[in-house]
Amino acid sequence: MTDTELAALDASHALQLLRRGDLGALEYAQALMRCMQARADLHAMTHADPDMVRQAARLADDVPAGRRGLLHGLPMVVKDNIDVAGWPCTAGSPALAGHRPLRDADCVAPLRAAGAVVLGKSNLHEFALGVTSGNAAYGAVRNPHAPGRMAGGSSGGTAAAVAARLAPVGLGTDTGGSIRIPAALCGVVGFRPSTGRWPRRGVIPISVPSRDTAAPMARSAADCALLDAVVCGEDPQLQALPPRGLRLGVPREFWMDLHAGMATRLQDALKGLAAAGVVLVPMSMDVDLAALGQVALTVAMHENLPSLRAYFADHGLPFDIHQVAGATGSPDVRAIFNHLAQGGGPDAAAYSAALTEVRNRWRPAWAVGLARHALDALVLPTTPLPAARIGEDETVQMDGRRWPTFDTYVRHCGPASILGLPSVSLPAGCVAEQEDQLPVGLMLDGPQGSDRRLLAIAAALQPWLPPTPEPS
Repeated sequence: MTDTELAALDASHALQLLRRGDLGALEYAQALMRCMQARADLHAMTHADPDMVRQAARLADDVPAGRRGLLHGLPMVVKDNIDVAGWPCTAGSPALAGHRPLRDADCVAPLRAAGAVVLGKSNLHEFALGVTSGNAAYGAVRNPHAPGRMAGGSSGGTAAAVAARLAPVGLGTDTGGSIRIPAALCGVVGFRPSTGRWPRRGVIPISVPSRDTAAPMARSAADCALLDAVVCGEDPQLQALPPRGLRLGVPREFWMDLHAGMATRLQDALKGLAAAGVVLVPMSMDVDLAALGQVALTVAMHENLPSLRAYFADHGLPFDIHQVAGATGSPDVRAIFNHLAQGGGPDAAAYSAALTEVRNRWRPAWAVGLARHALDALVLPTTPLPAARIGEDETVQMDGRRWPTFDTYVRHCGPASILGLPSVSLPAGCVAEQEDQLPVGLMLDGPQGSDRRLLAIAAALQPWLPPTPEPS
């Protein structure tokens, strides 16, 4: 097979070839490394070490057939804020240059034990504190479908690598949408599990214990489900669900103020789901998205410094937020750290009030809204608009108006994050924006703890959504 043919394999197909012996782990990894080198212009990766990859792939090939794991020889990229033993873990920042953890993160260890091969560390918005992946130290991650556009963030490198066929799967992290936003903008699948489902140790944090999670990205919901099963010790076989009879709520407050072309494309996607027998239920969650977003921000900003301090201590690293801020390359992230260093974050009373509001108001109201209509999940646009141009870090143009970049892109992803719910973004075709064809995403938010069923629903619906072409 040619490099292009190997790069086009999704994880499930590749694993069939690897298990049968029709494809070697080294052969596969080397083909993808050549593709990665050819697309260095995307800035998808912060670190790629061919010698380490070859060594790991050779070890995989040496494992006897009867002892090979479920993910034998499967290449993956790992966001550069997740520990992989021996690899740099910099959070995309000069502030952590030279940091090489000695052990895998708890979410990486089971994947490698099952036979996965790490191809490299993927680029991100510095310290995962943004939605553009406009990284000043490693370069802004470019969208494979339109290199003048952003990949989204903060897990932009993983999304770009998977979309560009540099890896079949990858790991990202999601605090307020950092997996699902770039998945939507790059045309891949991004899954956020219920908060706490995936282990957190070994991940450079933003908001622990309330909002952070690592999770998978792939080109199919089934491949995301496979990685989730390995990490969480679940049955790797998803429940087979027919689309007919599934009940999806269409909450009106999430279908307002959308990019006009994207709104049309996603309404067509809903028509396709209805044609497959899905029951679409118009309804409202009676939610003030701006108010919920402010609650989520309060929680994250109060938890940020204690979370970071704990990670540094766990790795024997000195922690001084002033030094971290001074060494941070991206001006927007440096401004956040300087603000926190000067005591500008929310105080304990505001933090406690925010947690109480989530527990006593938002989470019960959300559960009631789903139960009232007997819904399997909500369906909504992952983001209000497709990918902005690189450099539109503060405001973005949409249908003749300027919108705040961060607040706009996180608007729909925030509720599942702060409420701890599972959520998955599925690719739903492209829209034309001037000379570019830009992917858009349709998101499913499920009830708390419904992770495997939500993934099964996503897998059932994905074939009925508009196709997203490969990047040219």
